[in-house]
Order: sequence, then C-alpha cells, then structure tokens
Amino acid sequence: MKLKNFVEELQWRGMVHDVMPDTETHLMETMRAAYVGFDPTADSLHIGNLVPIMLLSFYQRCGHKPVALVGGATGMIGDPSGKSAERNLLNEDTLRHNQECVKNQLSQFLDFTSGAENQAVLVNNYDWMKEFSFLDFIRNVGKHITVNYMMAKDSVKTRLSGESAEGLSFTEFTYQMIQGYDFLHLYKNLDCTLQMGGSDQWGNITTGTELIRRIGGGKGYALTCPLITKSDGSKFGKSEGGNIWLDANRTSPYKFYQYWLNTSDDDAEKYIKIFTFLDKETIENIVSEHKEAPHMRLLQKRLAQEVTTTVHSAEEYENAVKASEILFGNSTSEDLKMLNEKTFLEVFDGVPQATVSKEDLKYGIDIIGALAEKTGFLKSNGEARRALKENSISVNKEKVAADFTVTENDLISGQFVLLQRGKKNYFIIKVA
Repeated sequence: MKLKNFVEELQWRGMVHDVMPDTETHLMETMRAAYVGFDPTADSLHIGNLVPIMLLSFYQRCGHKPVALVGGATGMIGDPSGKSAERNLLNEDTLRHNQECVKNQLSQFLDFTSGAENQAVLVNNYDWMKEFSFLDFIRNVGKHITVNYMMAKDSVKTRLSGESAEGLSFTEFTYQMIQGYDFLHLYKNLDCTLQMGGSDQWGNITTGTELIRRIGGGKGYALTCPLITKSDGSKFGKSEGGNIWLDANRTSPYKFYQYWLNTSDDDAEKYIKIFTFLDKETIENIVSEHKEAPHMRLLQKRLAQEVTTTVHSAEEYENAVKASEILFGNSTSEDLKMLNEKTFLEVFDGVPQATVSKEDLKYGIDIIGALAEKTGFLKSNGEARRALKENSISVNKEKVAADFTVTENDLISGQFVLLQRGKKNYFIIKVA
C-alpha cells in the first residue's frame, strides 16, 4: 500500500496540537507502527474517545500500522491528566470484559482481520505489567527518570497545586512511568515508534520517548491533537444525560444521531473534518452549500449521517432519520408502528402518559373517552368534542373524527397509542 502523508492529512483536518520534530519525515520513509491508549474502565467507549480512534483510523488509511492499547494495568491505577480526583480501580475480570467490548467498537473503524501488512493490533498493558515486580520496576526503569523530571509535568503540577485536599497519590504519580514503559515495551516488541493522544497526554508520551532514548537506545516520536471543545465553551461529548456512548444499549442510535444533528454551524464545520472520512474537496463543497442555505442544515445532516453510519450502521442511521421525521416531519401511523419501544419513548421523552388496562382496549375505547375520561389528556368530554369538531385530533399521527374507536390494532410496539392535539400537544396512552 502506498504511503500517504499522515501529518499533512491531520493538519488540514485541524487535528495537530503538538508534533515532535522529524515525525513527518519518519512516517514517510516506510510503514510505521503507532499506538494510542484507551481507558478500559467502562464496557463502552464514548464520543470523547472518537478523536484518538480517528487518529488510528486515519493512520491506517495512510498505510501505517495502528496499535490500540487497552490500559488494563494503568486502568487499575488511574491517570491524573485532566482529572481532579483519583478514579475507581477495577478487577481483572471486569477489565478483560471491557477490553472485548472496546475491541468490538474499534472494529467499526479499524481493520483487525484482513491479514494486510498494516492490520491493526490490540494489546493490553496488563499482559506485560502483571509479572513485573515493584523491585524490578524501580531498579530497571525507575532509575532512568528523575523525580525532578516527573514533577515538571503539567499533569502533576496541576494536581499538586489544585484546591483538592487529597493531592496526588503515589499511585497516580507513577502513572507516567508506566505509560512511558508501555511505549518502550511496544518499541522493543512491535517496533512501535510513535505514540499519539490528546494534548493533555504530551507529558506522559514524552516520558516514553525519554525511556526509549535512555533504555532502548533508539528514538520515539510523539503527536498530539487538540482537546475538542464546543463553540460555546462547554465540553464536547456530553449532553444533559451525561456521556454520549458508542454502545447502542447505553445511547440509542436515535439519540446519537440527534447529538450530531443538533451541533452549531461552527462546531459542525469543525467536526465534519475530524469525525468523518470525507475528503477535503467533498467537505469544502458541503460547507459551501451549507453557507448558501444554512436553514437547510446540510452540514449537520451529513455529519450526523457519516458518524452514525460508521458507529452503528446504515440501517440504524435510516431508522434514526425516520424517528426524527416522526417528531418533526410528515409521518404516518405505519411509520410510528415501526419504532421499537426504546426509540418510541426517546422520541417522545417527557410527553405525559396515562395507563389503561388491556381489558379496556380489548373492546375498544371511543375517542372521546380516550381523550378525556380515561386519560385526562383533555379536561372534559365537551372539550374533546370541540377539538374533534375542529379536526385537530390525531391518533398515531393520523386525523380522526368523533366516531373513531381506539383498539388493539392501534398499538405501537404492542403497548402505546399516541394522541395529538394540534401540531405540538402530545399524549401517550400506555396499555398495561
């Protein structure tokens, strides 16, 4: 496979914060292995992890060999970088389970199976750290790095000078040494010469290059990308409900799609370069079209399409679009009935509900009773009759008249009926 200029690719995408001198030349000489570390403290990655994932994916697409390191050992310690407190420590079984989940998600972006020379590799630093005794580590590794060197790192200085009364534990203080040793180990065993990560990882990465120089007698390289923020200054990757996860069971494809669809114009223009595989010309054309008709939100729609399709699938993307159209567009009763329970409840999150019995529905509920007496959606039978006369009542997105009866045939996902007055006034009947 012909090599492409990886550093140049990242630069036009706005993904270079710091890069060690001569890295670009080093990568253009021949295929190189590079690694990025992932925290295995959850059984799913989230969109905050997408930047390092994309780094590895672009790296492989440029003809190089990506190494994804799951930090089983470091996950038992906790990285002080960007943290204000020590994290919870996990047992080995949990970490192994999380590792498999992480690999499945990375497989959406990286080729682990083709047999190509630059096929991706997944490693776990617990595998080489578990037999390493404390005495061996401080004798063979620790003596090569001074405390002065470690204290000078921004991640350490920030925690030591912070307001937290807890300070920085020795466990966390040694984190950069273990991450540095990972780089040395991969350099020796996989000929891995580059480590990449977020800009907050620069100190940890350069500790690794120092160990390669002092112990390995070679040269390691470092590249970091900017930490992604939103244009309003808030943290990227968070919503009101917390993290946006890559696992569909934690964050549904519908909510995932909505997150990208609702980005601002400025953010969408930045994100489409970072989080999609579209080329420069295509992106410039989309941005240009968007600026001519910003109300069409072409940029956000394409961004949401690309990322949702990559993380989930084209089918899940289509379902997310249909779900969005149900709430905001012209959809039919049949469209509604295609939704599963989880997606239906997410689309209509916060809509008031009332429960009726299966027995009631078995014989049918007249529409006036469904609107008023049985549910309380409208205040009285009289109000229900007036609304029906005004032709403002819909059942499952379809207009109904006063002679309509709600039956089992109207159930969505076997248990819901959606009532609507006007365009925006929704109510859910739940059958239990």
